[in-house]
This record gives sequence, structure tokens and C-alpha cells, in this order.
Amino acid sequence: MKVNYECASCMLRQSREAIEHATESNKIRMKSTLKVLEFMDKNFKKDVNSNKLGTDLHHLIMKETGNDDPYKMLREEGNRIGLKLMPKAKEIIQEDPSFENYVKIAVAGNIIDFGALEEDTDMEKLIRDKIVEEPVINDIALLEKELENANRILYLADNGGEIVFDKLLIQKIKEDYDLEIILALKEGPILNDALMKDAKDLDLDKYATLITTGARSVGVVNAYISDELHMLLDEVDLIISKGMGNYEGLTEMHIKSPVYFLLTAKCNTIAREIGVENGNKVVQKKRLS
Repeated sequence: MKVNYECASCMLRQSREAIEHATESNKIRMKSTLKVLEFMDKNFKKDVNSNKLGTDLHHLIMKETGNDDPYKMLREEGNRIGLKLMPKAKEIIQEDPSFENYVKIAVAGNIIDFGALEEDTDMEKLIRDKIVEEPVINDIALLEKELENANRILYLADNGGEIVFDKLLIQKIKEDYDLEIILALKEGPILNDALMKDAKDLDLDKYATLITTGARSVGVVNAYISDELHMLLDEVDLIISKGMGNYEGLTEMHIKSPVYFLLTAKCNTIAREIGVENGNKVVQKKRLS
């Protein structure tokens, strides 16, 4: 996805938060802010890929502040929120153990995003509300049908905390369809995205083969991901892609495998791109070949 004029203010807000998390030094904060403004002046142009620009911006902040994981505490907080709300999710599943409910819960978990939302957002309340909300675009039945004929799928993880809800869906897919699931996580810290440690702490390696994307990028960035991931994007039977960052990146690529985007729209630009309202849940199949 290309940048829109609204992306600039969002990136500057996110940069301020990242800098504040990265260092307590006002001197370093000022120096880093000036570098961010210089970077944006040089690189924020029409038709630039949004999540590649965001990735480069966060790498700049890490370098300038000397902190390669500014969102560490927020990622851990997201995991705590996810685990705290797990009983509520399981209660809903016990009442209706349909595949659709598992998917809806996984999409609701996508609201745990300290990069896209203001940091004083009540994430717990948002998730409670979103769990029972219907997706505005709902291709869950198509996904369920395609899983019946699939042998190998790729699951692109997004945020810490959210991955707690992903585990429920991954378990369900493994138990019902007994297919190979490859779960891709970030190579290293970027925003509050889920890492290999988060997946292993949840024992997700019991249900999926764990790999990294080969990059510390906001979502999937074509120029940065590993050859292995490039190959899988074209060779698996289908892809389940979580979150807005992966949507931004994958829609800039040509991919042979069908992609199911599972996300909650958290910005006006992406909501308009998809054709929904900001805040809507989405389960949408796309062909990107």
C-alpha cells in the first residue's frame, strides 16, 4: 500500500512514542526527533510503500537512541492482556465452538496494537467489545472450505498479545484439518510485534513449524524478507495474514498463493483502501498474483 497524506502525522506520532520509550534523555530525544524530521522530509513522498517507510523510520530511531527494542514493555503488556482475556474467549468458544468463532476471536485480538492506536487506549475493553462483533467483510466460509483441501499453509503473525488469540485458531486448524502450519514471526524486535520467544512461550511449536520472516520489518516488506519466506508465499496452499502491516506489504507484492487477510481496521487510510469503516473487523480473501 502507498502512503497517504494522513500517514505523515501518524508516523510522527508513532516516532515520538518510540523515542520516548527508547530513552529518558531529553538530549537524545531532541537529536532523534531532528533525525526523524530530516528523514521524513527526504523520504515521505507520493507512491512510497507505507510499511517500508515505517520500517526504515523505526530502524533509524533504534540507531539514534541506542535502543533496539523500544516497545519491549508494551509487547509484554500485550501478552499479559491477551492471557487475561483468554477465559472470556474460551467461554465464547464453549458456547459455540464453530470455526467462525475461532476466526472472529483471532481478528478481535488484532486490536492489541500499540503502534497504530494511541497508547492510552483501553485495549482490554476494546477486545471484549470486538470479540462478539461480526466482520464487515466476512470470507470465513471460503477460508473454511479451502482449508479442507489444503496440505500446507503459512500463517503470518502480527502483534504480541494478539498471538495468544492466534494460538486458539492455529490449534483449531491443526486439530480439524491435520495440515502443516508454518507460523512466521519477526526476526527481531520491531514495534510490539510477536517474536519467536512469544510463540515458544505459548507452546505454539507443538502445532506449527516456527520460522522468522528474515526481517525486522513492519509487516512484510518485499525487499527485506528472507528467500525462504518469498518461496513460501508462492508455494503454500493458502496464506493467513494477520494485521495491517502485513496487509500494507503483501498488497505491494505479486503472490501466487491466495491470501486471507484477518485484521481490524485501525486507520482511515487502510479502512478506505479495503472499503470499510475505521474500527471494522475484516476477513477478506485476495488474489495478489
